[in-house]
Amino acid sequence: MQFDKDKRPGGVSSITGEVLTEAMPWIKHVTGQTIVIKYGGAAMVDASLRAKVMADIVLLKIIGVNPVIVHGGGKAISAAMEREGVEVQFVRGQRVTTDEVMGIVRRVLTGEVNQELVEAMNQHGNMAVGISGADAGVIVAEAASPELGRVGRITRINPALVEDLVSADYIPLIASIAIGEDDGCYNVNADVAAGHLAAAIGAHKVIFLSDIDGYYADYPDPDTLVASMTLDEARAIVQDDLNSGGMIPKLESCVFALEEGVSRAHIVNGTTPHALLLELLTNSGIGTMVTGRKTPASTASAPLGNFAAKLIDNE
Repeated sequence: MQFDKDKRPGGVSSITGEVLTEAMPWIKHVTGQTIVIKYGGAAMVDASLRAKVMADIVLLKIIGVNPVIVHGGGKAISAAMEREGVEVQFVRGQRVTTDEVMGIVRRVLTGEVNQELVEAMNQHGNMAVGISGADAGVIVAEAASPELGRVGRITRINPALVEDLVSADYIPLIASIAIGEDDGCYNVNADVAAGHLAAAIGAHKVIFLSDIDGYYADYPDPDTLVASMTLDEARAIVQDDLNSGGMIPKLESCVFALEEGVSRAHIVNGTTPHALLLELLTNSGIGTMVTGRKTPASTASAPLGNFAAKLIDNE
């Protein structure tokens, strides 16, 4: 496990010429690869940050990466529930999702949050396609617990629709809603959905955009930010219950994805300017990287020429 206080993003403000120069070998490393990005937190709520993150994802696509985005929207769901006078309840950190709440979840995630992300990305061209995990049965789930209502435990992923969109050079934006094994839909954790999807499509990496800088061995001591760890170390943290709060599903999803063959997982502060580019395309990175031991299955990449036709010249 590597600690590196210099990887705290406080001193990072922009992509410099030096950073761009050192990016070349990393660009070669990720070009043609599929990367799943779980997007949430403050970087999604703030319109300015959202626009910058979407622009960075488009840049990754331009240099040959195949991004697949999975998003939640917990803050937007809670705000909508409060506006409608519906009590917000959590059990062990998970939202109690009655049938009434599930209706709000579906409306907010697919009709509001998802379309806001599509709109922000499509400012740069016609490449974003918004779907939910229920579309074409991409994410299938069953009830996780009777007391949680329509909170789902993922049972399988049907990746065909996502793979078709990627091969056609579109960027899928997937709301974390699952179709039920029995009937109806389920609210699923977006971190968990990203880990399962990354495993199912043979992604090269999975990245979790968070509101904190990464995993801290002794949160919030800034000197205990872990720059990198192995799969075995991450597994031990999960098994020994050494993590807490919102980091639990992230680390568990890192472990799941890496055990299924994804080569790298990253936890990054999405409020840091150009966080994705700094973590993927620089020597030091800024978040926590978890390294796997298996070589992921190769993924086909669509020719860049197809994607170029979808770009809009706004000048």
